[in-house]
Amino acid sequence: MASHVPVSTDADGSGSGGRTSADPNRPLPGIAVSRVIGRLQSGYRRDVPWAVASVARLRREAGREAHVSPTAWGLEHLETLAELREERREIEREADLGRGAQPAYLTSTSYVRREEQERREDTAVHLAVTLWALHQQSLRDESMHRPGWPLGRAVRRLAHKGSGGREDRRPEGGTAASDGGPAPDGAAEQGAGPVEEADEFVRLRFVRVGSASDTEVLATRLRELVLLLRSAQIPLDYALLADQLLRWQDENLREDVRRAWGRDFHRRYRATRHDGRSAAAAGSPEPPGSGIDAEEADGDS
Repeated sequence: MASHVPVSTDADGSGSGGRTSADPNRPLPGIAVSRVIGRLQSGYRRDVPWAVASVARLRREAGREAHVSPTAWGLEHLETLAELREERREIEREADLGRGAQPAYLTSTSYVRREEQERREDTAVHLAVTLWALHQQSLRDESMHRPGWPLGRAVRRLAHKGSGGREDRRPEGGTAASDGGPAPDGAAEQGAGPVEEADEFVRLRFVRVGSASDTEVLATRLRELVLLLRSAQIPLDYALLADQLLRWQDENLREDVRRAWGRDFHRRYRATRHDGRSAAAAGSPEPPGSGIDAEEADGDS
């Protein structure tokens, strides 16, 4: 739940005490997802009953539209987003004090635009959190939400783990790094083989995500990929994904999101000690995309 303590560290690592004023231009979906998943993931991995029950409810909502399904009413992720909106509106009201009503109340066009923006935020948060719940299902030893793992990177790792995304058998005398364990800084991470050697089945699933034409189709195709990622126990940055899903719903920004997915797929990441941290440490949420700063990424040549 969002905190209203004047000074504290939020679940998203912002240290703003539940306020979003540190960066008023930062999209709300990523903040909401980071807070909610950070709390649930920690509880779920410790088998805390309330967290297990919440994840089960969220998992059943995967593929359903936010707010339309009555069974989703009362789930924390939509409440957290609503609280963040109210905090941001309060900041805006304070900034506009003495300057009259806000634009959203002056014209019907502004009001409709704000309603559409909020609907897109609801969709982005609901889709990201429910997909994470599906991804984390029955996994207690690994955190499936991990900053620094954009969609393209996760799919590339999946595409180099053998048929159907399952882990290849460790060769006799293989190193920990070759088996997905910690690797020395600068070493090529597991799954960083040439892009032309990527598993065709996985690549085509990724192409289907990129070519989705509406939110319903996109949700279905992302669900297919997430099930493969779960099988291979490959994480995903769901806070970053939520912000990308918000942008994807704007037809003027959709190509930018697709470009980011493709670019991340073609990068060749270098393993760092950041990747080898314990799963428990990875369960502590960080700002969306913060882990990328700990990586080196080379374009394929």
